[in-house]
Amino acid sequence: MASHGPWPRRQSRGSPAQEATRRITMDGDEDVQMFAARPTKKRKIKQEQLSTNAAKTEARKAVRDAAAPGGPAAIRDNRASKQQMQEQQPQEQPASGRTPEANAAGTAAGDDDDAAAAERSGGVASTSAADFKSLGLSEWLCGVCKSLGMSTPTEVQRGCIPAILQGRDVIGLAQTGSGKTAAFALPILQALAKDPYGVFALVLTPTRELAVQISEQFRALGAGMRLKELVVIGGVDMQQQARELAKRPHVVVATPGRLRGLLDADRGLAAGLARTRFLVLDEADRVLDSTFEDDLRGILSHLPEARQTLLFSATMTRSLIALQKASLEDAHVFQAYEGLRTADKLREEYLFLPSKVKEVYLHHLLTAVLPGRKVRSAIIFAGTCRGCHLLSLLLEELGLPAAALHSGKSQKARLAALARFKSEQVPLLLATDVASRGLDIPTVDCVINYDLPMLARDYVHRVGRTARAGRSGWSVSLVTQYDVQLVHAIEGLIGHKLDENKLDEQEVLKGITKVYSAKRAAMLRVAEEEGLDTGRSKRVKKASKQFAAT
Repeated sequence: MASHGPWPRRQSRGSPAQEATRRITMDGDEDVQMFAARPTKKRKIKQEQLSTNAAKTEARKAVRDAAAPGGPAAIRDNRASKQQMQEQQPQEQPASGRTPEANAAGTAAGDDDDAAAAERSGGVASTSAADFKSLGLSEWLCGVCKSLGMSTPTEVQRGCIPAILQGRDVIGLAQTGSGKTAAFALPILQALAKDPYGVFALVLTPTRELAVQISEQFRALGAGMRLKELVVIGGVDMQQQARELAKRPHVVVATPGRLRGLLDADRGLAAGLARTRFLVLDEADRVLDSTFEDDLRGILSHLPEARQTLLFSATMTRSLIALQKASLEDAHVFQAYEGLRTADKLREEYLFLPSKVKEVYLHHLLTAVLPGRKVRSAIIFAGTCRGCHLLSLLLEELGLPAAALHSGKSQKARLAALARFKSEQVPLLLATDVASRGLDIPTVDCVINYDLPMLARDYVHRVGRTARAGRSGWSVSLVTQYDVQLVHAIEGLIGHKLDENKLDEQEVLKGITKVYSAKRAAMLRVAEEEGLDTGRSKRVKKASKQFAAT
């Protein structure tokens, strides 16, 4: 990607102090981290003055409300505002930041977390945000959050929502499952409620399933405001999508390829994007990959330059750094990114086994181990579409209900499989890496890596489908004699060893005859689907020999 990529250089909108160059460190080729530069004293004083002025404004507003009917509640708000103003008075901070010794001297753990959030967000994060109202969200949005069980904002929400409401571009980096979608959806909906028109916001995401999920979350958070959202993805009738896009919905959630195709096919549709207020790139590290570069360039040429750009990702990459340097130098950067790592409450294990009995061990896991651990549902990752399809036929032959999700299926079948799994009609989801990003399914207790990913980064995203939002989870990887180097690469990336899980081999191999028989039947079905001569197929012959050897 060129230094500017598809992004035009935009003029700075802040003061020189606000545009202080951010310190960027590159540690090797695999792990790139970006850290916001420590604010200068001039900027710090200005931010403290803004915080104080904002608190005074809130106090004056509360006094006016106290004079109106419903006085007692307003008086309480007034007292809270005054207390907040006192708490936000400028205080001298050590230039070197908080030290472990200072924390050990009696500083509360909650204060440490708030101070860290403020430092990661460049001083914009609300350090006293106990609820969504304190972030600046309106009453009706706070009510929606409460009805959805969202009582306390997460760290990324505290760090990004105030900056988005201030009209700033934002780059948000946080661990998977940390609530990034709500961090951009809530302020977008608040701005939309004040000035509703379409297309108000455009959200670009790398996968179809993630686009559908984001649309569902917008629909849930925007309940009661007659929100019109549209999903533009491949595998769906283009003419129908073009007609819906021509109606100018409020929020468009799209994959770059299909949206670019619609804009190229009908130039009149581009006029609907001329007033777009927000551009969001979710899973920005993937969307900025060279695969989508041409599509992004075409889409961005139709968007106004006077817009807010919001980038959210769980992974820091060189493309994100290059974009910030080229076009988003004055963007607000929130970073809870500490390198690729797995969740704290995730138990990570592996099974070392011969490759010839891989399916036998999987069958034992699903029929004996998972029920014993009271696993409600699990996602099984395969390396290829064909391997995923073969596994689905194998489990079907073994009488184990499962849904399959891979790019070889039609979009209708993919959505149907995901819906069956989400609604708990089936306890197992077989998937390729198309399901490794963004999908949030609370009931997933276990992730099984039937095939280890070739890239260690993909392992982190896969196991991130469980142990989300502070919940516990379990991942187990099937490791053969050919996967040892992949395991070492994964352990080197995440910074710790995987725990070995040893099963009773004799107990496992009791089901070998049943599994090999089912494998042969599954391979025959695949061969018939592919139009192969089942009598000459090498794969079928190999499966037959394995069955005969048992």
